[in-house]
Amino acid sequence: MSTYGVAHLDDIAEMNDGHCPYRPVRHHFDITTFGATSWTAKHAGDRLINEHDEADEVDELYLVLSGSARFEIAGQIVPARTGTFVRVPPGVMRTAYAEEAGTTVFAVGGGRTGEPYWPGGWEVWSALRPLMEAGRHEELIDHAQSMIDEEPAHPELLYNVACSESLLGRTDDALDHLRRAVAPMPKLGRFAREDEDLAALRDLPAFAEITRDAL
Repeated sequence: MSTYGVAHLDDIAEMNDGHCPYRPVRHHFDITTFGATSWTAKHAGDRLINEHDEADEVDELYLVLSGSARFEIAGQIVPARTGTFVRVPPGVMRTAYAEEAGTTVFAVGGGRTGEPYWPGGWEVWSALRPLMEAGRHEELIDHAQSMIDEEPAHPELLYNVACSESLLGRTDDALDHLRRAVAPMPKLGRFAREDEDLAALRDLPAFAEITRDAL
């Protein structure tokens, strides 16, 4: 018999990246074929969805589970009450705000057309983002250690740990984690070439080898 999972929204622990609290639905169910996340606003006016365009990435489908939201899509205002679906294709700038406290928006997305979906693990990494932004790199690495020892570890988590290690002068560790990040998710190699957090690695032959095949 196939296994299945059941969880109420409140059963999934909320995480906070310093912006709007979110629930890592995909991670909770260990889904590896599509992304799934929900955000719940504490107050009216809170930003639910950070502004982004998913350029060259995926379609995203949003559903307002409760309350009401105001989407801004390519400069247009799109009101969305409870039960409203909003689909946004790649390359289109979007963001969303809560019109009332407690508004919850659920989002799903997959891989690029013709390509398998690979979970980068942004929802795991984002909880550590405030440490990165505060320059608390030692603390970030300590918090991430148990997660980066998992197999397979999330590429985006490995990538950002490599950034902290590079800034701390831990060259060998940074190269190792960068290699593990780029191997399953080659586009991270493209980001690495321009990322100033990795500037200390840029002239090393190993860095050139790791990022050589970046898409």
